[in-house]
Amino acid sequence: MKLAFLFRTAPHGNAISREGLDALLAATAFCDEEDIGVFFIDDGVLNLLDGQNPELLLQKDFIRTFKLLDLYDIEQRFVCADSLDQYNLQAEQLIISAEKIDRINKLNQAEKVFTF
Repeated sequence: MKLAFLFRTAPHGNAISREGLDALLAATAFCDEEDIGVFFIDDGVLNLLDGQNPELLLQKDFIRTFKLLDLYDIEQRFVCADSLDQYNLQAEQLIISAEKIDRINKLNQAEKVFTF
């Protein structure tokens, strides 16, 4: 894997996660999908939580856009097992499928890491 996109921040209250998702999708125009990995750790796992209502906070609902990872054939998707446990979340509550890993497992294999 050449590029890793690391989502560490909660999805609402700032534009960091939305900008990260935009950068991730833009990178697919320049890289093969097998060269891209997506990681969700810490508060970043909240980006994948289904059933959010950001419009109540007057925020855009960009969470569903993560489903485009299937369309773009980005299959290297990883979520931190400890972070899921911290929020008492199960894989079935996430809007996309992702492999549960420990914090540093596959991330160390990336040549470049972009953190959002």
